[in-house]
Amino acid sequence: MDAVVKHIGTAKPDIGSGPEIEKPTEEEALAAVRTLIAWAGDDPDREGLLDTPKRVLKAYSELFSGYNSDGRDALQRTFEDVGGYDDIVLVRNIEFFSHCEHHMVPFQGHAHIAYLPNNGVVGLSKLARVVEVFSRRLQTQENLTAQIVHAIDTQLDARGVAVMVEAVHNCMTMRGVQKRDASTLTTRFTGDFKSQPALQARFMEMVRYRQPD
Repeated sequence: MDAVVKHIGTAKPDIGSGPEIEKPTEEEALAAVRTLIAWAGDDPDREGLLDTPKRVLKAYSELFSGYNSDGRDALQRTFEDVGGYDDIVLVRNIEFFSHCEHHMVPFQGHAHIAYLPNNGVVGLSKLARVVEVFSRRLQTQENLTAQIVHAIDTQLDARGVAVMVEAVHNCMTMRGVQKRDASTLTTRFTGDFKSQPALQARFMEMVRYRQPD
């Protein structure tokens, strides 16, 4: 069963490098992990857990590295020599891993990004980089979708942007309602994609297209 969600809010999402906060010291963070281990019911001083706080901090620095990056930076350079190409540019199946901001449990899936170039195109890998930056933060899928769209829309001066995100949330599959087959789909459109239903339909068809056997 698929849970379908469409994000259609008009508020502009934060696409910078995250909120400015006073981060705890490393010692405070290590102590916090030890406290959580004890709260879970285990002994943080037993051999197998002694170095776990350090490993958790190292893992967090990677899993949440998106707070150290601006989602717009990857889109600074564009290329104008594209032979007059002005049709849909689509990158499908951009794999991502993120963490639910409500439970800090992982969710993972794929993003599909399309845009209609106006004054040039961006390197294809840069679109994947945008997804990487925003997914490596505490997120909701709706906000993740909005951030990706807003960053591309504002930086590329495109005639339109379309984004679809498909994900499985472990906060639904491994806890709570424990529905393993539930997936969530979010979409957002700007410009010509938003005003022209035919372009939306074409985007959807391109995303779902499979090469014949």
